[in-house]
Amino acid sequence: MRINQLIFSLLISGLIVGSSYAQQSSQAASVIHSQPKLYVTTPQPEKSSLAHGKYFAELLELALQKTQATDGDFELRHSNDSYTSNRLLAELVRGENPINIIWTSTSKMREQLLLPIKISIVRGLNSYRVFLIRKEDQEKFHNIHNLTDLRKLHAGQGAQWPDSAVMVSNKLPLITAAQSDLLFDMLAGKRFDYFPRGLYEVWGEQELNADKDLIVEDSLMLHYPAPIYFFVNKKDAALADRIERGLRIAIQDGSFDALFFSVPGFKRGYQELQHSTRLVLQLNTDFPTQD
Repeated sequence: MRINQLIFSLLISGLIVGSSYAQQSSQAASVIHSQPKLYVTTPQPEKSSLAHGKYFAELLELALQKTQATDGDFELRHSNDSYTSNRLLAELVRGENPINIIWTSTSKMREQLLLPIKISIVRGLNSYRVFLIRKEDQEKFHNIHNLTDLRKLHAGQGAQWPDSAVMVSNKLPLITAAQSDLLFDMLAGKRFDYFPRGLYEVWGEQELNADKDLIVEDSLMLHYPAPIYFFVNKKDAALADRIERGLRIAIQDGSFDALFFSVPGFKRGYQELQHSTRLVLQLNTDFPTQD
């Protein structure tokens, strides 16, 4: 009889615990569903970045998915409007444009004006630069052994990029363009001699511009800290916190790396860095930060 009573007590206990757990789960679900849906709008990718441009939006979506259970539903949108880098930054600072997040190289000014999420989203590959050059000029670059030699040539850069300031501060002659997509044609047209590109992007860009007889130079590499971060308006601290938490979860569970290495150019750039025999030319910058 005592055994039957014990079994009955255990069954009742299980029902109570189960009911309590179901009630807690229901309450948690109710809290999540009561939160307003999050809308995140990203900028239009540049044409030159189509080979890898989807990655940034996909990484953002991954981070938001990782926090969906705790922070609620979201919708990721993409703007059809085109902006220069400075205009896009200014719009995000104002906080009135539908675009509420960007990804870009960091700088002191950008970190003062906006809220950075300080996780390097291309694993430091933007801090290592190799050159797009005209195929006919490869031998010219084999004769470069230091920055003094490199200063005899002209680089091409976007006028509004932080990289331009780094090049100028290191006394490297520079030709700039307001629209970065123009730089590939300018290089082919001999307006300048080389176009430094991040290890994560150069391979895809070379393929897109192979018809211009542009190749990846094979012997040199520039290095200076230039991590790429997600940035949001300073008032969007909650959005920044959610994205950072999502990115850290993705790093921990391996899904960040899985996405990163699924991009052929990223995988090749990472391998190039690990096994490089290139001469690395170090540039000075007043923005010391980890890659």
